[in-house]
Amino acid sequence: MGRIIALANQKGGVGKTTTAINLAASLASLERKVLLIDADAQANASSGLGCNVANLRKTIYECLCSPLSIEEILIPTPIEGLDLAPSHIDLVGAEVELLSLPNREKVLQKVIAPIVDKYDYIFIDCSPSLGIITVNSLVASDSVIIPVQCEYFALEGISKLLNTIRIIKGRLNPQLDIEGFLLTMYDSRTRLNNQIYEEVKRHFQGLVFDTVIQRNVKLGEAPSHGLPALLYDAESRGALNYLQLAAEILKKHENHDKK
Repeated sequence: MGRIIALANQKGGVGKTTTAINLAASLASLERKVLLIDADAQANASSGLGCNVANLRKTIYECLCSPLSIEEILIPTPIEGLDLAPSHIDLVGAEVELLSLPNREKVLQKVIAPIVDKYDYIFIDCSPSLGIITVNSLVASDSVIIPVQCEYFALEGISKLLNTIRIIKGRLNPQLDIEGFLLTMYDSRTRLNNQIYEEVKRHFQGLVFDTVIQRNVKLGEAPSHGLPALLYDAESRGALNYLQLAAEILKKHENHDKK
């Protein structure tokens, strides 16, 4: 059965979608079968993998709000072994439409259920909010990765996200765990970045990934070409950081499975 991991942080601009794209691509390059579900109405994960969002007629919105199966919307990406369930601006409407449904927090879980066994990893790129779609994503997931930007306000709002995770774990998804906090946009030359790094490590200790995503211009350029950094510039620092993160996650899960 595939492992389902949400990427969530209601603070925007922390590298969440960049992580979703590049971690999924890195694991696919390591010969894992991976699906990336774009659960953000901005659809940046979709366009960042070369999808022409404007021309889409079947997206995750239709799966959530109509009887369309998720198999019908899946599209291949430039990375072999990585599939995409794309999004569209219409997903904004799902926030309202789902409110009237029974068990509205578990709609995405039901949508994903038929394909869980077909993938090693399923990543869900959440929107920068704690709305009903993000709640659905957390209910459907086994764990959550929380990207944290190495900036002054990095920890602002994390307590609210952690409280949401705690509530969902207590009421809707007892299996939900924190996969880890991922420090992004790190620049070792600045005192502030090092202070944030130490503060996050002190607060969350073993929950912080050893891998740190360093600030890298190639990570910013790659989405405009519809490519993950691994295909845009495989030797770039950003591409290598995400390969290191993928290897760290695989090792963690292999060690866990042996226990």
